[in-house]
Amino acid sequence: MPRSLWTGALSFGLVNVPIALYSAARDLDVHFHQLHEQDGARIEVRRFCAKEDAEVPYEEIGHGYELDSGKQVVLTDADLEAVAPRRTRTIEIASFVDAEELDPILFDHPYWLVPTGEAEGPRRAYRLLVDAMEDAGRVALGRFVLRSKEYLVAVRPRDGLLALTTMLFPDEVRPTKDIDNGGRKPAEAALDQAVKLVEALGQDFDPTNYADEHRKRLRKVIEDKQKDHTIAAPEQDDEPEPPQDLMAALKASMKELAKAG
Repeated sequence: MPRSLWTGALSFGLVNVPIALYSAARDLDVHFHQLHEQDGARIEVRRFCAKEDAEVPYEEIGHGYELDSGKQVVLTDADLEAVAPRRTRTIEIASFVDAEELDPILFDHPYWLVPTGEAEGPRRAYRLLVDAMEDAGRVALGRFVLRSKEYLVAVRPRDGLLALTTMLFPDEVRPTKDIDNGGRKPAEAALDQAVKLVEALGQDFDPTNYADEHRKRLRKVIEDKQKDHTIAAPEQDDEPEPPQDLMAALKASMKELAKAG
């Protein structure tokens, strides 16, 4: 297991369950170092004062907030400490809600909550909470502090464990009222045909059917470069044109599916 990011307790009612927090996401991206292409030396990033043209030590760096007027309010680390949330080692469950009530757009980063310690009592309480939430089909909502930020979180059972997901607050989701939604409603006949196409393309979701193709191609380029192979950029497809006759395009799509089936 990787090192836990946080340890504390999950609290519901008068029950406290000792848990540890682990990230549920793995970083599998291909990472590069910035370097000087001519000699391969690594690039260093330094902080310079634009006024003095001198490097600034980390302890002298402040925090500036720009006002609408263009003026800046400068805050120190001590100023920011004044608004830091009260540090707590508890994830307090405030309520349980139906899973279907949570809009996935609010979900941010996933974690695992794992029971800690060898004592039988706390481990039974963890198992009890997992099973109770599975049977009730409920998701727990609460708050907790990670590092210096307070998060709204959703806790749900998954694969016999508790999964925690940090959530966006509602005002962090961009409103849709000023976004173009395509204009007037489509004709009934076109809508019926589109629904048929959607249903024809329907299948059960299996996450193993999907892979990061960009990462595969990038690793292949690195491998070819290591072997001194010539790297050729693939031809780019032209952006497809929208159909002149939407109904005809829908019907043609259905015919293609019928042939393939």
